[in-house]
Amino acid sequence: MSSDPLLQPFQLKHLTLRNRILMTSHEPAYPEDGMPKDRYRAYHVERARGGVAMTMTAGSAAVSKDSPPVFNNLLVYKDEVVPWMKDLTDAVHEQGAAIMIQLTHLGRRTRWDKEFWLPVVSPSHNREPSHRAFPKKMEDWDIERIIKDYADGAERMKAGGMDGIELQAYGHLMDQFWSPLTNTLDGPYGGSLDNRLRFGFDVLGAIRERVGPDFIVGVRYTGDEMLEGGLSREDGLEISRRLKDSGLVDFLNVVRGHIDTDAGLTDVIPIQGMANSPHLDFAGEVRAATDFPTFHAAKIPDVATARHAIASGKLDMVGMTRAHMTDPHIVRKIIEKREEEIRPCVGANYCLDRIYQGGAAYCIHNAATGRELSMPHVIERAETRRKVVIVGAGPAGLEAARVAGERGHDVVVLEAAPNAGGQVRLSAQSPRRKEMISIIDWRLAECERLGVSLRFNTWAEADTVLAEAPDVVVIATGGLPHTEVLCQGNELVVSAWDIISGDVKPGMNALVYDDAGDHAGLQAAEVLSGAGAKVEIMTPDRTFAPEVMAMNLVPYMRTLQARDVTFTVTFRLEAVERRGNELVARIGSDYGGVAREKSFDQIVVNHGTIPLDELYFELKPGSVNHGEISHDELVAGSPQTVVRNPDGAYRLFRIGDAVAARNTHAAIYDALRLLKDV
Repeated sequence: MSSDPLLQPFQLKHLTLRNRILMTSHEPAYPEDGMPKDRYRAYHVERARGGVAMTMTAGSAAVSKDSPPVFNNLLVYKDEVVPWMKDLTDAVHEQGAAIMIQLTHLGRRTRWDKEFWLPVVSPSHNREPSHRAFPKKMEDWDIERIIKDYADGAERMKAGGMDGIELQAYGHLMDQFWSPLTNTLDGPYGGSLDNRLRFGFDVLGAIRERVGPDFIVGVRYTGDEMLEGGLSREDGLEISRRLKDSGLVDFLNVVRGHIDTDAGLTDVIPIQGMANSPHLDFAGEVRAATDFPTFHAAKIPDVATARHAIASGKLDMVGMTRAHMTDPHIVRKIIEKREEEIRPCVGANYCLDRIYQGGAAYCIHNAATGRELSMPHVIERAETRRKVVIVGAGPAGLEAARVAGERGHDVVVLEAAPNAGGQVRLSAQSPRRKEMISIIDWRLAECERLGVSLRFNTWAEADTVLAEAPDVVVIATGGLPHTEVLCQGNELVVSAWDIISGDVKPGMNALVYDDAGDHAGLQAAEVLSGAGAKVEIMTPDRTFAPEVMAMNLVPYMRTLQARDVTFTVTFRLEAVERRGNELVARIGSDYGGVAREKSFDQIVVNHGTIPLDELYFELKPGSVNHGEISHDELVAGSPQTVVRNPDGAYRLFRIGDAVAARNTHAAIYDALRLLKDV
């Protein structure tokens, strides 16, 4: 048996978990009609195949009709969920992993205008800032029916073959009863801590009556709300002891903080630039105080931290949830002594931010996650070895090189710059986003392992490419900042890239005109304000930085608000002219009726990129496909078969921002789905 602490089995009641790593409950928003169908099953089976001890589904599954999901969650109040659950659990068990599910009633953490248009309920009328619904204060019959709904849901999950369930008790209804900030009921369910806890223990008691003493039941809860007047650390430790002593639960899954605001949620589930494992020591205190099986997850992205969590006795099971979205085969690579090949989670939080905006979860740099039915996590070798020439060593080009290398091809990458990375390297210059460079560093290491030839300081022209006698050419040259957006004065502005890179010195009174809405505009504002500039961010949109999304916006706002940066929405920069030492901005509005002027000493424009595509068009006539990509084949995940020039010498693909300004995930997805079949 291995001496690695992470690879030791753990006995949870009758269930033997094969190692100490789990995926905690999360909802990637893959259900169809509220059911865990093929896509959902394939996602969890891949992680089970990769060696994780247990995968927990659903963050969280709804037990009641008046708990409508605010994104695409499982609906366990429906009887039809049982056979789908059985298919899922059987498939995960076949791979040797355990599987559980998290059940919840959202309480006020949802909206009334979803699904059945039922009023939101909570033990007070207090509105949750994030979801904005004013709840109905619960009556006795609400409490009775929801307790029954929990028990019904648990019974369905047992019938579906699940190894156990977990109840969600932070931010959701159960915690809304527990916290004095969200419970204004009179007794027996309000007032004292005993009364506020009664709902949770009544739910647990009803579940036990229904599923029996052997079925595994746990609770994921906050042990410290970190809010004035909320549940304190001492309350959390007392609740932990009471949960253990009740005999109703089999494990504790502890977090710390509150999730009723974007900022609170981001502190509970930290993103890049924030400290790793910020709540691990606190979870260790809970375990020490209770001597009871304790699970925990919160930005534990690397094996070393996870190993420490187990070896130090802080946890019994360590959650590496976002890390497994990035690489589903972490455990297998640990076992096979290939830890250096683990694809690193960079904390970009593209996964969760997409969910909270109503999309499906995707990893920023593993495009196979969530697409297991069509995209491979493990690339198969090709039957025929080909020469593949890739121009550009940004994320798109390096992913193309990695995938082609895994296929066994002879791969050459030509890069004009002295190093790899493209826009990702630029982003990583900001200290808070330095983890982004791991997207590049991991691919460079993989390319080296696979024998890819990387040629830097090489400006590729058509002759350069053709001299390699390629079978496949991939143009991944990216783009350059697009600042030609004004009717006058384009020559007077600089790009966000100029500021982030340090190529242009910050002014002292700067306007950041941002109608791309991505990270670059806010990063430029951080650099400018950090240099002491007075900064205004202006956008013609009704919200600023919509592409950054909720949780990623939090650290920007903490910094920029502290520096008194001004945010101006719904105004459009139309022209700039120089008057003496000042730049005068002429400002209008898409809504009409506005014409004003304002003076600055520096105007920064963030308007995406224009493709660097000259080489592509030079090579297009000599290609078999004339650069054409079949969208039908691309969407289906099938090999490209377009032939427009039978006499062509090579297939030609253009990917990433060399096509159009998009994002890192899109660039990597382009590369994976085109090169996996080359």
